[in-house]
Amino acid sequence: MRAKLPLVEVPIVDYGDDQTQMIAYREEGTKRALALGNRGPIRFDDSGELAPDIVKAYTENGFYVFTDVLTATELNEIEADLADMLHHSPVSKDALVDRDGNPALGIDLEARNISWVKPLSDPLGGTDASYGRHEAKMNEPTPPAEAPEHVVQLFLGSLQFSDACLRLYGHPQLLRVAESINGPDFTPFNEAVWIKQPGLGGSVAWHQDGWTHWNNPELDDHTHGFNFMAQLYGCDATNGLWVVPGSNRLGKLSIKSMVAAAGSDRLPDAVPLICSPGDVAITSRQAVHGSFANTSSNVRVTLNFGFHRRSSVLGIRSGGVHNPVSEYNEEYIFERSKLIAWAIDARSQHFHDEDRYVYKPFIGLEKDFVWSEQTRPLLRDYNLRDIGI
Repeated sequence: MRAKLPLVEVPIVDYGDDQTQMIAYREEGTKRALALGNRGPIRFDDSGELAPDIVKAYTENGFYVFTDVLTATELNEIEADLADMLHHSPVSKDALVDRDGNPALGIDLEARNISWVKPLSDPLGGTDASYGRHEAKMNEPTPPAEAPEHVVQLFLGSLQFSDACLRLYGHPQLLRVAESINGPDFTPFNEAVWIKQPGLGGSVAWHQDGWTHWNNPELDDHTHGFNFMAQLYGCDATNGLWVVPGSNRLGKLSIKSMVAAAGSDRLPDAVPLICSPGDVAITSRQAVHGSFANTSSNVRVTLNFGFHRRSSVLGIRSGGVHNPVSEYNEEYIFERSKLIAWAIDARSQHFHDEDRYVYKPFIGLEKDFVWSEQTRPLLRDYNLRDIGI
């Protein structure tokens, strides 16, 4: 039986006089999403590469939904860890203790690890944050009167807080997908857990993730990498991510102009991710994507972890969004990639019947990266070395 996440419970809210139009927008988007033909189980061809039709659908649309990736056992373990993380989070924004009066999760770390949001708000849209990539503000529904001032919405550096998240990071089929898309020497990006609380979760304004390579003459459909988005409870048009299909192939777009042309924050070509528990979406960081405030009664928990091509990051000096500005040299990439090696071993120890993934840059070093209690302290503040481009 699954643990219950310790969430704040509030009444369902709506969009007021605009509710009918929002319902119609969601229904139409759902129909178009399910008609795209970009969903199904992970499949590989005889050579071990991701099936060509999956690669084609992912490339053309900018996202693909892999169905039934995670078992009920793994979902239960993830949920139990997340319930523990929420329980031990600061009792309120800027507090130093959890609800039991003990030192709160992450307060002794250097890196930012918990992000809070005002209920149903859009803290990024129309601001200069993250290189100004969230160009237009989203609609902000009125939260319930009993809503708290802030709620937890994001855990960063999540692999240091959850063994279940670490094991997910070493999932052999997902890592084979990463190898097929980004090559056998693929590199990490970052890892996070999104919790869009029912009736409270804030929006994330439309944006494209990348910022370093838009003017690169060698820019292609996969230059800025991708995110896996594993769904604990599933998601739909009311609480999930929305993507503009094919926008990953169009270079840097003016999102402010797109919103102005739409006359609202409801981009007409966007579609929602429709996922069941245990599905994992792969989404291009170059695609226009965002999410509306969660006015529904359903929580959405998404475990994000992304990967890059080594050629996209090696020799690049970047940062300022997910990590301090750094030069991504061979030593930097190797240090950050240790998380992949530890995750593979942690998963192999836990799921004995699975085929262990072989990460090519660490062949011959497996005995140096054994997951244990002695290894755990080495993950402390690991996300200071995230690789953002």
